[in-house]
Amino acid sequence: MEIFGGMSARIHRERLHAEGVGSNERALQIFSQDYEALKQESLESGRLFEDSCFPAQPPSLGFKELAPHSSKTRGVTWKRPTELTESPQFIVGGATRTDICQGALGDCWLLAAIASLTLNEKLLHRVVPHGQSFTDDYAGIFHFQFWQFGEWVDVVIDDRLPVKDGELMFVHSAEGSEFWSALLEKAYAKLNGSYEALSGGSTTEGFEDFTGGVAEMYELRKAPRDLHRIIAKALERGSLLGCSIDITSAFDMEAITFKKLVKGHAYSVTGLTEVNFRGNRERLIRVRNPWGQVEWTGAWSDNSSEWNAIDPAEKEEMNSKMEDGEFWMSFQEFKRQFSRLEICNLTPDALNDDSLSYWNTIKFEGGWRRGSTAGGCRNHANTFWINPQYKITLLEEDDDPEDDEKACSFLVALMQKDRRRYRKQGQDMHTIGFAIYEVPEEFQGCQSVHLKKDFFLRHSSCARSETFINLREVSSRLRLPPGEYLIVPSTFEPGKEADFVLRVFTEKQSETQEMDDDVSFILDEEGEITEQDIDASFRAMFAQLSGEDMQISVHELRTILNRVVGKHRDLKTDGFSLEACRCMVALMDKDGSARLGLVEFQILWNKIRKWLGIFRQFDLDKSGTMSSYEMRLALESAGFKLNNKLNQVLVARYADQEMIDFDNFICCLVKLEAMFRTFQQLDRDGTGLAELNLSEWLYLTMCG
Repeated sequence: MEIFGGMSARIHRERLHAEGVGSNERALQIFSQDYEALKQESLESGRLFEDSCFPAQPPSLGFKELAPHSSKTRGVTWKRPTELTESPQFIVGGATRTDICQGALGDCWLLAAIASLTLNEKLLHRVVPHGQSFTDDYAGIFHFQFWQFGEWVDVVIDDRLPVKDGELMFVHSAEGSEFWSALLEKAYAKLNGSYEALSGGSTTEGFEDFTGGVAEMYELRKAPRDLHRIIAKALERGSLLGCSIDITSAFDMEAITFKKLVKGHAYSVTGLTEVNFRGNRERLIRVRNPWGQVEWTGAWSDNSSEWNAIDPAEKEEMNSKMEDGEFWMSFQEFKRQFSRLEICNLTPDALNDDSLSYWNTIKFEGGWRRGSTAGGCRNHANTFWINPQYKITLLEEDDDPEDDEKACSFLVALMQKDRRRYRKQGQDMHTIGFAIYEVPEEFQGCQSVHLKKDFFLRHSSCARSETFINLREVSSRLRLPPGEYLIVPSTFEPGKEADFVLRVFTEKQSETQEMDDDVSFILDEEGEITEQDIDASFRAMFAQLSGEDMQISVHELRTILNRVVGKHRDLKTDGFSLEACRCMVALMDKDGSARLGLVEFQILWNKIRKWLGIFRQFDLDKSGTMSSYEMRLALESAGFKLNNKLNQVLVARYADQEMIDFDNFICCLVKLEAMFRTFQQLDRDGTGLAELNLSEWLYLTMCG
């Protein structure tokens, strides 16, 4: 029933998406909390809102270093801004980078992303909805919106914030009476399960969750020659940019270099310009440390001598827009001092209408499930083919006059979902990546085909992610000639379970679709068998087994089958259950007696013999059991072509530790045949649709 409930929830969610739920305009309500309704309820009752879904209690802080009763959480109380200051403000004079000062949590990656958000008011107000304050209709309730794995979600919180020694524990504003950033951090902590779940991460993660954009990463020691142009274009387009310095050991974490740069710490890039310096054009870049006070002390830092050699008006112009923690440095020095640059490219819906250039975007949601779709990387030849497969058709090559090569630029981004939430259970990110194959001529134009093992044994990939890595997202910018390609996302090891979002961004027009088998079936024509067609020895066996009433009951069928199967030493089986035998009787029982007559038993016997032959054929290692990916091929041989979702359901229902024994294999086939035959009878006109009223639906599901 758990599987059944999960599938109905998934179908319901897919229907909501089709209606536009999950867009920024119609964000999905987390925990079904409706901000407006809850606020109204609080106002009418005269009681400030208290959020039962993220309570002001120790578990909301964390599970390890911030676990209940840990030294870091001792003495923590939760207070509303109205208890901390006389006249708290939500936002004063617009959101600025000084509103974001780091507290006792290692989430500088998140704060660098929030700081970049303040540079673009349109983006900021997608995340921080207008009209929230501590004065007009204040009810102790606030809400924020985040992009999560392909959909926008609305997160409601109360405004009780963790306080230690009279100070906010985590993010706070420099001047103390502004609370939008602290409340935003709390909403993001709720989304991820706790504050501690936010510790450690990549700025791109925050970038993407605030914009729905796609991130790229550049190693600065291998930076492309036109990196300054890439940065300038990104800043013009409103992209978010972050940078950091790699650490070589744990001792390096947050170590400060002699010129006051912090290792292992996330900074945001906020500007790029050129100045006339001693007769040459000097390229400068502006960077911000979310800590605020700790700033670069090298060339072009505050009060350095270089500023004396440029036009005072230019100096005034450049420094008038500076915030605390922000500094200039030469672009060459930036590339030497920092290790990595991260850029979040925005999708068309996040850009201004007059933007000249943007990506075309396509999104797929999928999952890896042990035994059915979690095949691991190409190193695992037996199972790689069971991974989900997606086709992209590149239609137009780039129109770059300087490039002789006919190629299409596109970006593939694979993101694993919800992994921060599993940190409490000691789990974290899987190691993920993808491979891309040219679709062979015979499969071009096809959608309803899932390429099998033989294809991948005979063909090499034409492109792949640069590496398999344990980050939330792996992305690569690629160029290939126009044509049809297959993208296969996978974890590095087989059997690792996770949901994922695969996004493809193309500069020019393209088409994409999931490559999956159509659901279809070829059922044996049962024909008209009469008692005269049944040979004497079978009739004698039936008479002996069925007793005086010449009918086989569910209990008698169980005894017969278990006796027969027990003689086949090569088959692993726990024996047929009563439930399985009821299914068989239900499939064959034509007269509604809940018993099998001679003809019905003969037809069932023929089926079991045929299915035994298929089981032995696909039990490749002759272990007496079948692996779950062998089962997919065995079902196809028996006439049932199923898609990924159905294979996942069957493996969850019939496999044990990814292995299927003989009785479970037979039960699965019986169930499939019964369901397909029932559908065939209900779909009288062959339209692919069957209509049922409630009692028919209940009868089918209870008896099936």
